[in-house]
Amino acid sequence: MRLLKILPAAMALALAAPISVTAIAAPTEIDLSHQLDEERAERLDKLVERFNGAQKDYQVKLVRRVQGDGPKTLNLVTRDEQAKFMVSRTQFKPLYEVMKDAKEPFDGGKLAPELRVGLGDAKGNLFALPVALSTPVLYINKEAFRKAGLDPEKPPKTWAEAQKAADKLFDAGSTCPYTTSWPAWVHIDNLSAWNGAEVTDAKGKLNFNSLVQVKHTAMMTTWAKARFFTYFGRRDEADRRFAAGDCGMLTSSSALFGTLHESRKVETGVSALPYHDDVQGAPQQTLAAGASLWVGAGRKPAEYKGVASFVSFLLKPELQVEVSAAEGFLPMTAAARAAAGSKLLKSDVAALTVASGQLQGPAALRVLRVSEIEPVRIIVEEELEAAWSGKTPAKLALDNAVQRGNAVMPAALKAYLVK
Repeated sequence: MRLLKILPAAMALALAAPISVTAIAAPTEIDLSHQLDEERAERLDKLVERFNGAQKDYQVKLVRRVQGDGPKTLNLVTRDEQAKFMVSRTQFKPLYEVMKDAKEPFDGGKLAPELRVGLGDAKGNLFALPVALSTPVLYINKEAFRKAGLDPEKPPKTWAEAQKAADKLFDAGSTCPYTTSWPAWVHIDNLSAWNGAEVTDAKGKLNFNSLVQVKHTAMMTTWAKARFFTYFGRRDEADRRFAAGDCGMLTSSSALFGTLHESRKVETGVSALPYHDDVQGAPQQTLAAGASLWVGAGRKPAEYKGVASFVSFLLKPELQVEVSAAEGFLPMTAAARAAAGSKLLKSDVAALTVASGQLQGPAALRVLRVSEIEPVRIIVEEELEAAWSGKTPAKLALDNAVQRGNAVMPAALKAYLVK
């Protein structure tokens, strides 16, 4: 009888006691917001899955950003979006603070200075990580060059040489000897930096209507009239036409090389952005731009630890080498650049070699780029289109762009510059 009285009490105590087997904690979920197209999102997802599979504490999940959405824990911000994110940067936690709080080793100063422009404060502390940056280069269709009697191993170095090549491509039957993507980025920001011209004066007023820019815009207008230059749009529409084999030459992002090299549909050569050889001191430097990774404010410590772990994963030299080969993005550190040069085939890093060579020097550190200030970019591209279509003379078009751009600059700069 005594046993029957004790047994229920013992069972109750046993059930109430903690289970000795350690429960497996669910991994901390971290949303990564983006606005990539389907193909690029799929590539990013593969990278994320590698991180998720390499450890059990955190799971990063891609979510598509919708207009009006608030920041997620991680946010992939494109060049065009950066100004909008800057104006609401109080909604984000600076990257250097995230890494410091998580006690994760991080030295933003080791990242290439030309990649950090616009993403840090006066002390060099990084607000965001420059994960997918590139610079414009010249691509050529080697088969089209051969057909036109041109040497595909000697692409044009200057705009004068490019014009001669376009003439021969046209005579050989090409309906698109030359085209370009990202017109404001290529033909104002980088055209200016590469040829030593300014886009602003000492007081910060726009002045990209000097002799170099006017001469170049007028040249492009004559090319369009002669059907050497075909314009497809303000973004990457020209990339797709070149990738389809429709055009002989293209100026676009060095990051496009990974896609072109992988598809093999067009035998592609890559060379430095042409420069004007009658401009003293040219060529100088081009500018790096692209996507950066921002961290949302107000998250839990565990989420920030996961973010710090993911950032450290992205900064591994061996991973950057893979990303550079597959995507064409510039490696973030000198160590990663050196590793890419030694571990990859010369053909795999052709665009990287060209792009890195273009970025050396003080002009690459220019902060203000008209293509990254959306109201100004829209104005610039409207006026370039007016010039290239023959509706407005080149000088008047750039004068209009400068005047209109300066009218919107005060409000735009508040959204763009880091205080």
